[in-house]
Amino acid sequence: MNLTLYGYEDHWIAVDCGMMIRQDLPNAPLQVPNLDTPKALGIAPKALYITHGHEDHIGAVAWLWPHWQCPVYATPLAAGLLRLKFAEHQLSSAAIQVIEPGEALESGPFSLRYLGVPHSIPESCALLVMAGPYRVLHSGDWKLDPEPIIGAPIDSSQFKALAPVDLVVGDSTNAPVPGHSGSEGDVARALARTLTQCEGRVIVSCFASNLARVLAIGRAAEQCGRRVSLMGRSMERMVSVARGLGYMDDFPAVVPAHDLGYLPPDEVVVIATGSQGEPRAALQRLAQGRHPHVDLQPGDNVIFSAKAIPGNERPIEQLKKRLQQLGVQLFDEFNHPELHATGHPAQEEMTRFYQWLSPQHLLPVHGESLHQQAHQRLATSLGIDAPLAPVNGDMIRFDQQGLQHEQHYPQPPCIVSQNSVVPHPGLEGDTSTHPRRGSLYLALPVCATETGWARIGRLMLDNTGANALDEDSFSEWLDEQLADLHADTLADLRLGLQPRLIAWLAERLQHLPEVHLQIMASDLPAPIADE
Repeated sequence: MNLTLYGYEDHWIAVDCGMMIRQDLPNAPLQVPNLDTPKALGIAPKALYITHGHEDHIGAVAWLWPHWQCPVYATPLAAGLLRLKFAEHQLSSAAIQVIEPGEALESGPFSLRYLGVPHSIPESCALLVMAGPYRVLHSGDWKLDPEPIIGAPIDSSQFKALAPVDLVVGDSTNAPVPGHSGSEGDVARALARTLTQCEGRVIVSCFASNLARVLAIGRAAEQCGRRVSLMGRSMERMVSVARGLGYMDDFPAVVPAHDLGYLPPDEVVVIATGSQGEPRAALQRLAQGRHPHVDLQPGDNVIFSAKAIPGNERPIEQLKKRLQQLGVQLFDEFNHPELHATGHPAQEEMTRFYQWLSPQHLLPVHGESLHQQAHQRLATSLGIDAPLAPVNGDMIRFDQQGLQHEQHYPQPPCIVSQNSVVPHPGLEGDTSTHPRRGSLYLALPVCATETGWARIGRLMLDNTGANALDEDSFSEWLDEQLADLHADTLADLRLGLQPRLIAWLAERLQHLPEVHLQIMASDLPAPIADE
């Protein structure tokens, strides 16, 4: 859920405006950034710059833009997706302005340039942000892919010409991972080999936004004489917008799902949403026998061409169990890792990128605290100053003295409910009220283990206006509860932890504050190999 604000001489701009899915809450609602802090500080961005079209970077624009009414700059694919969102919200899309990678533009004291970078969606860009004497590179999501299938490889000369930059605000997602992230070209060849070997119907599930992967699947299907069908609203929408921009001119003709019953199974490849175990996605309906047009049979094949997002492991495992009960052959990241490549850089790529840019300072963003800390260690090894690992709500100053943490502002969750954005009620009461007994905001990062759940990284606690709390004993108690609770999903974990948390606080505090709990799924980083 990305939203970064940059200010210089009282002029502010915003970079990205995304949403997230709250898997720890019933019905998995959407959450968008909380605008209370910028509003209280008098911050209203004069322009919004979009780095790429993933939902965690554009998903909240239609919800929050009405508060700003500023120009929105985006590359053609992201702009097309935003126009659809604005139309759904009955908003005029006149504010959405298309900018091509490589172009420059200005807003007050800011000068910005869009710089194309490979990622798992076309037209992803880093932003060179210049104001006064400072030159900051906001990396966005990126990787170094020599064969991205759609779009060109990164232009190293473009980034070398920027050196030295003062600061990189950089993607930490795969910072703990040694080596290289892999290429879409290699994945395309692996998919083609796998499809050739499959008998029966083939279902390939991937992210709808990974158009290079979708195109590779379509090409591979055509090569082995299979017809292609798309399942899932987001998949159909993404392919439609991409085709309109000329990205998928050689994608084969699509068979409507309602016609699949007329084709022999071994002549069919279905590209479906649902690789993360989403309850309403196409793959889940297939696994539960609820799809109106296709019934999976023993001997069919399901390929997961996507890695599990941290926090989704258990729903994905449940999905796979249902598929196995149907007699379906599974291909996933564990038994066939060659069928997926991440869209984020591993250590080898990050090192090369920073050698091009020669940054003096780094602010590691994206990922959890362990990913940011790995990014800090990598930067330090390269002679780059990286003193801070920011969390949501941090106000950070960058000046001639480097990076300094100014203040942290709590960020109570805002949930999309019935087409409006409302404060999340937490465990008790309503965050729109101002409780006399204070508020306790708890952000609890956890990871799934073989036996249950475990806390990972920092415990983020803010007990504004509430009684003092012994954080060490509180952390120890939380660890004990997580080890004791048996829950298959984040939602179940939250439901199990709620009454225990309230009882513990009621026993130890004179006045029980309003409690706002956010459980965040993380993942243990891969071990760093000795070089």
